Amino acid sequence: MRSNSAPASGSGQWSNWAGNVTASPRRVAVPASADEVAAEVARAAADGQRIRMTGSGHSFTPAAVTDGVLLRPGGLTAIRSIDPAAGTVTVEAGCPLHVLNAELLAHGLSLANMGDIQVQTVSGATQTGTHGTGRDTGGMAAQIAGLELVLADGSIVTCSADSPSGGLQLPDDLGAGLFDAARVGLGALGIVTAVTFRVVPAFLLQAREEPMSWSRVISELDELTADNEHFEFYWFPHTESCLTKRNNRTEGPASPLPRWRYLLDDEILSNTLFGAICQLGRRVPAAIPPVNSVAARALGARTYTDAAYRVFTSPRRVRFKEEEYAVPRAALSDVLAEVKSLIQRRGWRISFPIEVRVAPPDDLWLSTAYRRDSAYIAIHIFRSSPHQEYFSEVEAIMTAVGGRPHWGKMHTRDADYLAGVYPRLGDFVALRDALDPERRFGNEYLAQVLGS
Repeated sequence: MRSNSAPASGSGQWSNWAGNVTASPRRVAVPASADEVAAEVARAAADGQRIRMTGSGHSFTPAAVTDGVLLRPGGLTAIRSIDPAAGTVTVEAGCPLHVLNAELLAHGLSLANMGDIQVQTVSGATQTGTHGTGRDTGGMAAQIAGLELVLADGSIVTCSADSPSGGLQLPDDLGAGLFDAARVGLGALGIVTAVTFRVVPAFLLQAREEPMSWSRVISELDELTADNEHFEFYWFPHTESCLTKRNNRTEGPASPLPRWRYLLDDEILSNTLFGAICQLGRRVPAAIPPVNSVAARALGARTYTDAAYRVFTSPRRVRFKEEEYAVPRAALSDVLAEVKSLIQRRGWRISFPIEVRVAPPDDLWLSTAYRRDSAYIAIHIFRSSPHQEYFSEVEAIMTAVGGRPHWGKMHTRDADYLAGVYPRLGDFVALRDALDPERRFGNEYLAQVLGS
């Protein structure tokens, strides 16, 4: 089954969702199979061109940009197989998450955890390390059971926990790590054409959303993250107000939001009205603090129960720019206090709430949660507003505690810094040297974060 039809090949401009990244590739192609991807890689090599595949454009970094051949994912959207007995689903790289989620639910299955939007493609989300919040379950890439990749030499390999090297003849210390390296691979090791996820029986989540004061959230942070399967909160700058979200499994019955409440909260207040507020704040910054106070009160308490992905995700129609860092969980309270103090000292007017989430450790080489309990702090700004000072000074706070930038969110870190916070970055680069010595999949972003 496929989610949509593929557009025609050709050339043209490309831009991401936020509009802060653009590309002018020499050629655009829309392959419809792994073999066609391999043919495009071979053609790019013959032409001396670099080649990249984009997703839905929801990264804020130029991770997908190329001046050579840009592959669009619209021809790789099939859900190849669903195996309830094995607890796996194999899906092509370009399938949007909302399509996958609906199909899994129809088969009585679900991803165990995911981020807060579902418009990304499968490969775009996993290759950049997309995550949600979770006490016990990590990001999307941590749920991958197998990957199909097209390598720079045009070969197609499949790696998994049972076959971590994908049958490749590589040095033992590198080949055995291909699976752990490639799950969050930034498209640097090969072009992902299909992903096999481990899935679980479909389950209901009870969402409990409740305003809390800043002081209460900070003082009870350990309890809130320990006592809930999925906890996150949003702090509204210039206020003492937070909106907390506690999502926990329940036997049910399902009790979804009434349609009117969903439209009021998620569409009118969180999107239509919030978009108007951002436009107002862009023109009249002094209006932001009082408006934030009103917004914090307008989003009141609510409790509902629904299929997991409907609770995990929400619509995001107001376009913004974003920076997000993973910091050691133990440093979260201190880092948040510094960010709050910074905003007060600098006199900035910040309309977007700051989002805070958590994740357990994993073993994926370039995962932001690699071998440490992590907390995520995400800052946003309206897409047409200047971001440089805000993002730069918050970034300094994050890097002072060894923060790891989200690969799909704006940051300025380079390979020298990243080598200090990713113990396996050197091994990742060595594996890349073996698989793509000519940097067929390279671009300026990868040169920045990997060193070449």
